[in-house]
Amino acid sequence: MSALHNELIKILEDEKLTPYFQPIVSIAHKKIIGYEALIRGPSGSPLYTPFVLFTTADRFDLSNKLEYLSREISLKHYASLNLNEKLFINVSPSVLLHPDFKTTITRHFHNEFGLDPTSVVIEITEHQATDSYRLMRDVVGHCRDIGFQIALDDLGAGYSGLRLWTELQPDYVKIDKHFIEGLHKDTVKSHFVRSIQSIASSLRCHVIAEGVETEEEFKAIEKLGIHYAQGFYFAKPAPVPLEKIDSALMATESPSPQSPNPYHSNTAQHIVSYISPLSAETCIGDVMQWFQGNSELTILPLVDNGQASGLMFRERFFAKLFSSRYGLELYGKKPAKSFVEKQPLSFEQDTPLESVSQQLTSALGNETAFVITDKGAYVGVGTVRDLLEVITRQQIQNAKHANPLTLLPGSVPVNDYINRLLANHQAFAVGYFDLDNFKPFNDVYGYSAGDDIIKAVAETLQFHIGKDCGLVGHIGGDDFIVVFTCDNWLQCCEDILAAFEKRVPQYYRADDSKAGGIYAEDRSGTPCFFPLISLSVGIVAPDACCRCQSHVDIADLAASAKKSAKQTPGNSYFVNGIM
Repeated sequence: MSALHNELIKILEDEKLTPYFQPIVSIAHKKIIGYEALIRGPSGSPLYTPFVLFTTADRFDLSNKLEYLSREISLKHYASLNLNEKLFINVSPSVLLHPDFKTTITRHFHNEFGLDPTSVVIEITEHQATDSYRLMRDVVGHCRDIGFQIALDDLGAGYSGLRLWTELQPDYVKIDKHFIEGLHKDTVKSHFVRSIQSIASSLRCHVIAEGVETEEEFKAIEKLGIHYAQGFYFAKPAPVPLEKIDSALMATESPSPQSPNPYHSNTAQHIVSYISPLSAETCIGDVMQWFQGNSELTILPLVDNGQASGLMFRERFFAKLFSSRYGLELYGKKPAKSFVEKQPLSFEQDTPLESVSQQLTSALGNETAFVITDKGAYVGVGTVRDLLEVITRQQIQNAKHANPLTLLPGSVPVNDYINRLLANHQAFAVGYFDLDNFKPFNDVYGYSAGDDIIKAVAETLQFHIGKDCGLVGHIGGDDFIVVFTCDNWLQCCEDILAAFEKRVPQYYRADDSKAGGIYAEDRSGTPCFFPLISLSVGIVAPDACCRCQSHVDIADLAASAKKSAKQTPGNSYFVNGIM
């Protein structure tokens, strides 16, 4: 036997494994929502690191035994920490499909550690080929019946991640750290992560970005709308993990709730319903009579001194009250607050509905209603049903004015956005982006290639202009408008021009790219040499915008600035008549 094999056997026999836990954070709520359980070998041992430990176990056909012991030790240690957040535990397909898995996982939670299965997420690690999808669905179904949630680990790194996603329909997918590393400067990775987030949103699945190590990577995933993250940027794994993340790490440049958005201009105030509340000290017996006397009442807020402390739902209330034969006798004189499981989600009435929807999606629960406030004081209740109805109407309206090629907002919503910014006296800048040498490129390469260039402009703009920085609009042809609500608008323009210049050559044939352009006829029919396509940007600075009366005035300034920018060859910009 080899020395590593002997070392592994000794570790397993003596149970010399140390559990570590790494926080998983909610970006929207700026707090820890769970911990992933990890394992280490003995300090100083050649099998200390998890990679060497599990690779060696796999080599000697001891993976299942190591994984079982790791899970048992991690669960026992986590239970002793008395943490309230969810625990993510790794399970490989081979262990998941083992005949004893259902029995052992049930025993661990029902008899040994006192952990509630609803607080645990089984994280399926998929680094080996798997085709037993029917059996996996069966086992996962059993786990869900017990109360576990399911996560799919390292999406993009395994053998059949997307297939597993469709088969198992997990509650979470964790994007492999390869796609997060350098995300802020890699357009391809950005497209991949954006696509995964889009798919997950449609499936009501939460995305967790793994391996976030820098502030730039954090800002990149936040800009793409990823709700959860994990990595050294927040905290390293530890036997006794952090219980609170440094708030400075979670600082973002998100727009204030008052910032208007042409695609999400409605606020929580549009869906508020005033419901007369009761005090949280009201006895359960009186709450029952209140519900019985108001047959249409399905939600009852608990409010004291203007502050909402809970929401009571008719069906849940009566189900709990009469879950036992003596329910009324047991609970009748207790205060209503004793029936409230957790503080309700609350939103200021001027919060955009998009923000409400995002925070509800990222919340770990199945809230059907929430509190709406004015400066913290109760004003009413909103329901998810009303929220979805209003957002759906908005989306239909938005689609009417979207550019069919890029699906970006057209001139109508862009103009409305600018007018609202002016009305609110909010500082902003406007950039008018236009392609140079686009017509000859279209003539030589065809309209399909021209469409690809236009889509490349849209993608470049969207990559650099997140929701925290403004709005990207496509007002027709090769003309784009960007409304900047951030302070670094000039740096954004410079970054966009640099990124586009780097990207353009791939749309030309190798010989044309090497020559630096193409030969084509100009508008008078004379053969001419045209350099590679570039971008010209006319910028209206904030001090000029604030002096305008409407979008019409700004459009005139932007058109004039763009004309001046186009007089400079290559990728260039012009600001308010000052180069």
